[in-house]
Amino acid sequence: MLTKEAKQEIITKFGTSAKDSGKAEVQIAILTQRINGLTETHFNTKKKDNHSRLGLLKMVGKRRRLLRYLENKDIARYRSIIKELNIRK
Repeated sequence: MLTKEAKQEIITKFGTSAKDSGKAEVQIAILTQRINGLTETHFNTKKKDNHSRLGLLKMVGKRRRLLRYLENKDIARYRSIIKELNIRK
């Protein structure tokens, strides 16, 4: 799970200020952290949890849409976030 402190750390790292959680890079980083947390811990122990798997697929789709938006808007920001988060695309 993503703790409040970890989320705030992501916001300050990728956002322009400490309260800038709406920026595309911040949203992508938060979704990536949540996706990694689910895939590494939860689904290794609970292989038949299909309800959480649906939520995971929705998060992956939302992250993909945000990445596509960022790619069309500013390719330099897109490449930097892909490199920094180690997202294969």
